[in-house]
Amino acid sequence: MADVRKRLRLGELLVQQGLLSEDQLNILVAEQRNTNIPIGRLIVRMGFATEAAVRDAMARTVGQESIDLSHVVADPEALQLVPQDFARRNQVLPIAYSAADATLTVATTAVFNVVVMDRLRALVGADIDVRPQIAAEAQVEECIDRFYGYELSVDGILKEIETGEIDYESLRAGGDEYTQPMVRLVNALLVDAVKRGASDVHFEPEYAFLRIRYRIDGVLETVRSLHKTFTSGITVRLKVISGMNIAEIRAPQDGRVSLTLNGRQVDFRVSTQPTIYGENLVLRVLDREKSIIRLENMALPDETMQKLTGLLDRPEGILIVTGPTGSGKTTTLYSLLAQINDDTVNIMTLEDPVEYPLNLLRQTSVNEVARMDFANGIRSMMRQDPDIILVGEMRDQETSEMAFRAAMTGHQVFTTLHTNSALGAFPRLLDLGIRPGIMAGNIIGIIAQRLVRLVCMQCREPYVATLEERRLLKLGGEVPAQIYKAVGCKACGGKGYKGRAPIMELLVMDGDLDELIARGTTPRELREVANSKGYKTLAQAGIRRILDGESTVAEISRVINLSAPHD
Repeated sequence: MADVRKRLRLGELLVQQGLLSEDQLNILVAEQRNTNIPIGRLIVRMGFATEAAVRDAMARTVGQESIDLSHVVADPEALQLVPQDFARRNQVLPIAYSAADATLTVATTAVFNVVVMDRLRALVGADIDVRPQIAAEAQVEECIDRFYGYELSVDGILKEIETGEIDYESLRAGGDEYTQPMVRLVNALLVDAVKRGASDVHFEPEYAFLRIRYRIDGVLETVRSLHKTFTSGITVRLKVISGMNIAEIRAPQDGRVSLTLNGRQVDFRVSTQPTIYGENLVLRVLDREKSIIRLENMALPDETMQKLTGLLDRPEGILIVTGPTGSGKTTTLYSLLAQINDDTVNIMTLEDPVEYPLNLLRQTSVNEVARMDFANGIRSMMRQDPDIILVGEMRDQETSEMAFRAAMTGHQVFTTLHTNSALGAFPRLLDLGIRPGIMAGNIIGIIAQRLVRLVCMQCREPYVATLEERRLLKLGGEVPAQIYKAVGCKACGGKGYKGRAPIMELLVMDGDLDELIARGTTPRELREVANSKGYKTLAQAGIRRILDGESTVAEISRVINLSAPHD
């Protein structure tokens, strides 16, 4: 009797949510007694609710995640762990396997079925943690039919393509995608890129071949070189899924695609650039799960964390993040917003374009067609009762003036600026037409940052710093300094580095600095006063990473100039 009640909770939940009526529930109960068909399947079969509604209600009932399989891309490693007959018989679809933490994510309708889950755990072994997500039954069956029986590894697909012809019409039309190996090849490359932690994927046509490169931890590396016959098929497929015009090959285009890879949603921003050998495509990987990092997980020094927290507590003023492209400015801004994002504040953003959709934030993309540039966007947002405004970039005088006007009227403003250092923000703002008197009192803090690779803890090798390294690190000659160098092992893919972290210089404005800015002081005097208040440069932050054994002299020198003065 208890089992019957458990099975009926789903129907009762849908009644409470208004998706079913009491009469419909009574019909389902009677039908279930006669047929013993699961109630979720009966609800869909009778047309009382959609599969998506049933899936989400089931997930809430058992406190599990639900997943929509319509944009899921197959993971070959996960599929190898579960044979097709087991998957079909038990309605279990393996969708992602992570070797790093030994977890297998499966989509299933059998979360309630303890026997099936135990069989699955016995099949894959006790060392692998199985994480079930609830999916609609029809989608599970469809994906099992689609994923199993086709070659899904990159090497296997390449061999398959070499023995046949590319059907360009099916690439454009869609249909049963997995019968077309070029579709599977693009999917397999994207899965591989996300698994390896790539931030960008480059498809670069040359005279006789197509080069495929991933940017991993800020450094590009070639992962594949394919014959030029693959170029057209891959280009067409990428342009189709990202909503571009496949007939336009002479003008740059931008697009976006959202896929479920490795069990989570990953967005890609796609751009094309015509070259002499064909269209160059670059995909920016917008992986929300890895890109929105909480401040406490950034491994920042305690004093930097305290200063950042103090800036977030300020009720008004501009906080500027500076650095070159790819230095993590957007990630830092989102991490700061995530720290203060709750239902007591109205946070509005204006970006070009919106990269990571977040709950509670009112996010707007700059749109030239609709005459929504940064300056007009800020004007419009000021009428929307915001507490905090994020402006993607202060790139011209009008935008900068509007951002300062917002700060002067009692708002917190977060923005970015292209300068090399925190102190370099002031001459840049002067160049944009902002008067010193306006800067003073309205800028609350400036962050300059870079991203550096962290040395692999599994294989790093200690050694005593050389005389030249001592000079770069500003070390005295008395005590032997032990630092580390990158070696390379299986854990880091032979690179010697694994993961990245920011190094920051943080200038917190106060009355003394405001007074210097207002009277147009020299950069030297500004630096001296800032140093007296505990200001640390990027070079000093980088040296700290080296001496703490987190990075190497070679890596920090690649990103910043250690030989420049940094007292």
